[in-house]
Amino acid sequence: MSSAQNLFSEMDHQWMAQALQLAEQGLYTTTPNPRVGCVIVKNGLVIGSGAHLKAGEPHAEVHALRQAHQNARDQVKGADVYVTLEPCSHHGRTPPCADALIEAGVKRVIVAMQDPNPKVAGSGLARLQAHGIEVASGLMEGQARELNVGFISRMTRQLPYVRTKVAASLDGRTALANGESKWITGEPARRDVQHWRARSCAILTGIGTVLADDPHMDVRTIEIGRQPLRVIVDSQLRISANAKILQGNALVVYANAAQAKIDVLQAAGLKLIQLTDASGKVCLKSLLSHLAELGINELMVEAGQTLNGALMKHKLVDELVLYYAPVLLGNQARGIFELPTFTDMKQRIGLEVKDTRQFGADIRIIAKPIYSSE
Repeated sequence: MSSAQNLFSEMDHQWMAQALQLAEQGLYTTTPNPRVGCVIVKNGLVIGSGAHLKAGEPHAEVHALRQAHQNARDQVKGADVYVTLEPCSHHGRTPPCADALIEAGVKRVIVAMQDPNPKVAGSGLARLQAHGIEVASGLMEGQARELNVGFISRMTRQLPYVRTKVAASLDGRTALANGESKWITGEPARRDVQHWRARSCAILTGIGTVLADDPHMDVRTIEIGRQPLRVIVDSQLRISANAKILQGNALVVYANAAQAKIDVLQAAGLKLIQLTDASGKVCLKSLLSHLAELGINELMVEAGQTLNGALMKHKLVDELVLYYAPVLLGNQARGIFELPTFTDMKQRIGLEVKDTRQFGADIRIIAKPIYSSE
């Protein structure tokens, strides 16, 4: 098995790029599974292709094999297979894809990346190799990893990938002093937010945002056949059972609350979980671990400065999606992150900017926090 990039030809890159495009078809729908695409090539022609679209349904390799068999079953023997993630080697909801490829008699399997799932983790490639199939990994791995940042995070860290979205003025303010925030950014930026919501498994917010705005925080402009789990951090259970965000699949996380309020919310059919840290607030690290256990790959945070700051303080934010509108709200307006006062520039949190682009009049910056090791 090899991961040396110089072993891959220009055509190998072309076919893997096509497989990655197929994988993107499952961007909004595969949760909690990874997004995977597969292309089967024989004599320089694609004879089968497919993508995994939904948990419990056939994987990308099976879709591609079915298509190839429909064309001509004997064509598959000796073919090359390009798949964005290592074929599974274990029985889950579906049989192992590695076995399906072995049975089909393919000649070579090229994968973008090995599966971070401990149940696979190289064993799929090893099984293929043991049956005389040539295997190689690492082709366009960066693109494949970016497509499945949440799945990788959950498998390797037992935490979801946390993406914090913020809409702010150019002077870094997210709401007026009285809490009013509709709308800082324009319609094009708000439409783009729907894309991030749609690819997320869950959306996290705080009780302050719920009390101020009574938001739905659902996916409205993209049809994905599901709604992300809505998670509300509410230390003292101040939420109303009639809050719009609770309509549908929601989870309220609290630290301490009166039993009477707990009884009222549970009687209304709401899901509650108590996670308390040493300071009497919701333990955010425990919350993220719990969400990972629920199969949450990507978690989108849409909150105010208190929860945003707490997540940043505990180094739990993996990525920032910042929308800046060309307006000024003044120094009395609310900020982005409520953080302890820094007394030394060494305490500042650096950002690695990954992407900058414009949506209408607003500018979107995607950046990753650079946390100190201290």
